[in-house]
Amino acid sequence: MSNIAQAFAHGKAFIPFITCGDPDLDTTAALVKGMADAGADLIELGIPFSDPTAEGPVIQEANLRALQGGVTTDKIISMVRTLRKTVKIPLVFMTYANVVFSYGSERFIRTCAELGMDGLILPDVPYEEKEEFRPLCQQYGLDLISMIAPTSEDRIAMIAREASGFIYIVSSLGVTGERSQISTDINPLTEAIRKVSQTPCAVGFGISTPEQARTMAAQADGAIVGSAIVRQIARYGKDALPPVTEFVREMKQAVRSLS
Repeated sequence: MSNIAQAFAHGKAFIPFITCGDPDLDTTAALVKGMADAGADLIELGIPFSDPTAEGPVIQEANLRALQGGVTTDKIISMVRTLRKTVKIPLVFMTYANVVFSYGSERFIRTCAELGMDGLILPDVPYEEKEEFRPLCQQYGLDLISMIAPTSEDRIAMIAREASGFIYIVSSLGVTGERSQISTDINPLTEAIRKVSQTPCAVGFGISTPEQARTMAAQADGAIVGSAIVRQIARYGKDALPPVTEFVREMKQAVRSLS
């Protein structure tokens, strides 16, 4: 069983996202350890990019703060190398194709594997362009995470059939960000996926409360939360560890209640 599959092996998974280097890499490292201890099953680590097209204003601003603070891909890799000595839960990078290209695709993916990263999410790479990255990911044992949105429709089966790691279900159209209400019915998506794939599904985009996490996880195998956490980091800065770990603990308890 892959490391990512392990994250879903004991019931509903909770997956937090943070932007590396916001407010600084020492805080990022502390947050990763704290969230793992608080019950996170898998953590998404955002590598900042100057034009993060899939992100709403909260995560866009986090990207800018991190970049203005001098964060680079190499510095993030060094941080993860140290983190991996103590943090054993699955970790995936979420970034943009240009970040990978500028680093060198093979060098980047090989380095991810050497670090002990488990997967890669590239929200600006559509299914039809995955072949630029998928063979390298397969070569180095990294899961290239597929995203499925309500608009995927006739492409759902095609994407799901080839998915590895977990499938990232986009709960609502548009960019990332908290929603006061998520009206999308995820069940048709998960049913269509499960007809062709046993790969676990986690729902993200817009989840900001334990109640929303519970509702979304009930329709899938897990819930992903980014903007609500990044907003707390923006508010508390280097003092974000206590509120973020408490928030993650509450979220995990909400989805665990379904297991």
